[in-house]
Amino acid sequence: MTVQERMREYILESFYVSDPSELSDDLSLIDSGLVDSTGMLDIILFIEGEYGLRVEDWETTPDNLETIGRIAAFVARKTSSPA
Repeated sequence: MTVQERMREYILESFYVSDPSELSDDLSLIDSGLVDSTGMLDIILFIEGEYGLRVEDWETTPDNLETIGRIAAFVARKTSSPA
């Protein structure tokens, strides 16, 4: 399962999504109202647990976490970079 597929599955299980077909890789999770600031903390905890990563405070930006696609790219960067 790709990161995009796993994140989509997690979001559908954890948040109210009225129309799952609209949950595209480039849909803003915040601007669409699917996820609020507390929900974003849940997503960060999920990423850390699921992928064994540490998301630093300075990394919690829209560039990394606003969409499923950006989350997948962020996870890819974090898992391919040396610790």
